[in-house]
Amino acid sequence: MQAEKEIVLKEIPPVELYGVNDSKMDIIRNRFPALKIIARGNMLKVKGNSEELESFEKAIHLLVKHYVKHQALTETDLEMLLRGEEEGKAAYEAAPEKDVIVYGNNGLVVKARTPNQRRMVVSTAKNDLVFAVGPAGSGKTYTAVALAVKALKNKEVKKIILTRPAVEAGENLGFLPGDLKEKLDPYLQPLYDALFDMLPPDKLESYLENKIIEIAPLAFMRGRTLNHAFVILDEAQNATENQMKMFLTRMGAAAKFIVTGDITQSDLPRHQPSGLFQAIGLFEKVDGIEIIFLNEDDVVRHRLVKKILRIYDNLKQNKP
Repeated sequence: MQAEKEIVLKEIPPVELYGVNDSKMDIIRNRFPALKIIARGNMLKVKGNSEELESFEKAIHLLVKHYVKHQALTETDLEMLLRGEEEGKAAYEAAPEKDVIVYGNNGLVVKARTPNQRRMVVSTAKNDLVFAVGPAGSGKTYTAVALAVKALKNKEVKKIILTRPAVEAGENLGFLPGDLKEKLDPYLQPLYDALFDMLPPDKLESYLENKIIEIAPLAFMRGRTLNHAFVILDEAQNATENQMKMFLTRMGAAAKFIVTGDITQSDLPRHQPSGLFQAIGLFEKVDGIEIIFLNEDDVVRHRLVKKILRIYDNLKQNKP
């Protein structure tokens, strides 16, 4: 049955819902292709099937509610909320104390934003070793760093150790300027970026100076026993099988380990197997270890990232 409805936007500025050049409205229209949607000022005029109209009104209510609560509505937020009313509620409308991991700088609230990120939070509380495997932008590293900062603030651990394999991704490390630290820092910058979001600059500087937070290449972990520490191995797809074994056997008393990586983006030489790929097969049924697979639905970067990932996946599948 065809019907018509008018929705007045009272609690959200129209530009926040419509987007620049109607970019957000295009997303909304794609979600409800059977409806005719006219946006003028603070008025939405919608025509179509009565059931679709009801779903549309609920979706707009959810978007407005999110904006009121967070004073922001990004295109990524909008896409996630429009996946379905129930999934949208699960992703964003849970009580803050349930989803918030840590409060960062300048009012930043770092929270689990997708079901799989929430699984990381729950799993880390239950297990001492967690693997989080997924594509770029799925929040695996950022969530892991937030969990580490939370554990340090709550005095559950005495230090945070963040590490990555220093594997050359199309660039020659030896030709980079500076001393060893300056050569290696570009590989570790994403870890610094996450920490800068979550800790005041003076506090972070103090932690780094006093080795309460360490950021170092994977090779520097050899021979150590990591007690009372929250340890993250990032970009683990670039760890060899021997490096992975070396890292995992560093686990000491009262330690938490998270291993993150993307098995589709290894920078290792073709003849060199990835230690992450091997570890997934070895430990998937071991008690006390959980392996979480994130996917493109967890991507919380720009909405085009999902499309880019999908195109590359199709390219890989169609190769002879």
